[in-house]
Order: sequence, then C-alpha cells, then structure tokens
Amino acid sequence: MDIIEEINRLRVEKRAVILAHNYQLPEIQDIADFVGDSLELSRKAASTDAKIIVFCGVHFMAETAKILSPSKIVLLPDLRSDCPLANMITIEDVKKLRKDYPKAAFICYINTSADVKAECDICCTSSNAVDVVNSVSADTIVFLPDRNLGNYVSKHIHPVRNGVPQSGISNRAEKKMIIWNGFCPTHENLKAEDVLELKKLYPAAKFVAHPECTADVLELADRIASTSGIIKYVKTESSKDFIIGTETAILHRLKKENPDKNFIPASRKMFCPNMKYNNLESLYESLLNEQPEIEVPEKIREKAFLTIDRMLKIGKKD
Repeated sequence: MDIIEEINRLRVEKRAVILAHNYQLPEIQDIADFVGDSLELSRKAASTDAKIIVFCGVHFMAETAKILSPSKIVLLPDLRSDCPLANMITIEDVKKLRKDYPKAAFICYINTSADVKAECDICCTSSNAVDVVNSVSADTIVFLPDRNLGNYVSKHIHPVRNGVPQSGISNRAEKKMIIWNGFCPTHENLKAEDVLELKKLYPAAKFVAHPECTADVLELADRIASTSGIIKYVKTESSKDFIIGTETAILHRLKKENPDKNFIPASRKMFCPNMKYNNLESLYESLLNEQPEIEVPEKIREKAFLTIDRMLKIGKKD
C-alpha cells in the first residue's frame, strides 16, 4: 500500500482537511493542506467546506478547532499528542484563582484546555499577548499558564487610569500581573550559553526566539516572535544566517520556503516528543476509521468560544 496515495484518496472521499502544526514531522507538514500556528490553522479549517478536520498537533489544538467548528468532525491522529504546558493549569486551579482575585481579568494563553478557556475572560496567542493584555481595563490581570510569556508581556504593558488603558505611559505600577508558574519544557531546554556559543560560531547570524523561552535567552534575541512571526521575519530580513530559538521541526518549513538561507537550531534539545506521535501511519488510520474524535461539551464550547472571540475582536489575530 502506498500510504500517501491512500491518505490523499481518503481525504477526497471523506471531504477532510489536514492541518499540521509547524512542529510536526516533515512528512506530516508536506502532506498537510495547511501548515501553521494552532489558532491560525483552526481558523483556516473553519473557513473551508470540509466535513472532517484532521489536526496533526496536540490535544488543545484539536479542541480549539472543535470550538471554532462545532459541526465538523475533528480528529487527533494520536491521543498521546498532548501539551505539557497546557496540562500545568486545570479548571480547579482557575476557580481557586478566581476566589483569590475576584476583580482580576483572566487571560489564558491559547495553550490551554477548553475547560480552562471557558473559565477565563479572554484568550491570547504568543503573537498578540501584549495587545490582549493592553486591551484589558482591569487593574489586576491573572495570566496563565506560561511564566515566560507572562514575564515578557509584563515588560510591555500599559497602565490603567479610570478604567482606560493608557498607551505610551511608562509607569507600569498601576497594572498588576499575577503570572501562573507554568512553562514549556521544550523552550526551557534552551540556555543562554547555547545561544552565546552559536553567536561566536555565526557572528553575522540573527537570533530569533519564541517568547516561551526564558528571560535571559530573550535578552539575546534580535527578534522575539511566535512561530508565524519567525516565518515572516526570516522571509523579509536580509541576513542569510539565522539561529532559530524554537522547536527544531520548524526548520523544515523555513528551509523549504527559504532555500537560499541558512537556519541553525539554537539547541538540538528543543525537541517536543509529544508533537511527533502523529505520523503517516496514525494519520492514515485516523482518516480511515474517523477516530480518535475530539469532542467538547457544548456548554464549555460556547464559553470557550467567547474567550477566543473577544481576542479576535481586538485586532492582531495570528
């Protein structure tokens, strides 16, 4: 059996769209209809007439696709594909925080489960987190679950006066951020000394880092960006050499789209094993059997949708 041929046959027969996150295996990226960030992919899938969404990513991504496309069947090829960061905050944690900070605005990173999103006020991505935080009028913000993204955002927030965010004012004391102590193990594998060593080897290279990296790593970056932001940056930047501070699988897409440029992984330890459970075999089996299917209870889905929709209404969307 030619597995690629069979996948292509099944996707047509079943009116399926295949999504691949930027951290998926190269062969999964190559066979996908769309490759990109988690929210970007869910929104693209929602705009298609596909009956089935096969999300080659991790669990919260498939849930997000279901939140935005409740009438479509959403499949996750391998249920072991989970996100350690998303699992570091639970609905019980959020309810306790609500009691501790009853007047705070709750902002959740897209890297959270559907039930956690449903308990928060507004969602954000790594690309728009600063804009989302600055759109909120509350004096106190609970930001969850990523401490590194939260700390990065805290350096770029505007204060609030009389319930109105004040742009261009440097005094940040009026807006307080309570940051949950979660983290991405893959991004925390990158150490500042790794980057410094590579900068010696490639002195002309631009270092671009994902905001889930630690603060000392981000201080060394020429650009801090989401995966989509990294892809846009290397296309427009004139430099030929780039040190890439995010999960190593993104290098496949970067090389494919920029064959004349050189991409160096900031660390070979920046490898997410959970992202690699999805492969051609599990993708084929998932399409064939229409399993495992991801469901989100309607009450949770409706509330989680509002959390995402509020984010989409403030502007920056990728």
